[in-house]
Amino acid sequence: MALATLTARVDEKDKANFDAFCSNVGLNTSTAINLFVKAVLRENRIPFEIAQTADPFFSKANMAYVKKSVQELKAGKGTAHELIEAGDE
Repeated sequence: MALATLTARVDEKDKANFDAFCSNVGLNTSTAINLFVKAVLRENRIPFEIAQTADPFFSKANMAYVKKSVQELKAGKGTAHELIEAGDE
């Protein structure tokens, strides 16, 4: 079996931590990467869940609160305030 080189750029600290982890579990970095590649090919997917955490601002509860607040402002039940910049406090 012919071997090929795979090159990837990662953060220096991440690489050092990954190298240390691999060493602690008795692997070298190349073997760990090969394990990942084999798992992807065997399962035909990334072998772990990749998820984007939802922005809590857009949760149903918060959006309902925002809509209610907008309705109250349109009904004249709000108070206008000047914008306070973070450095002005």
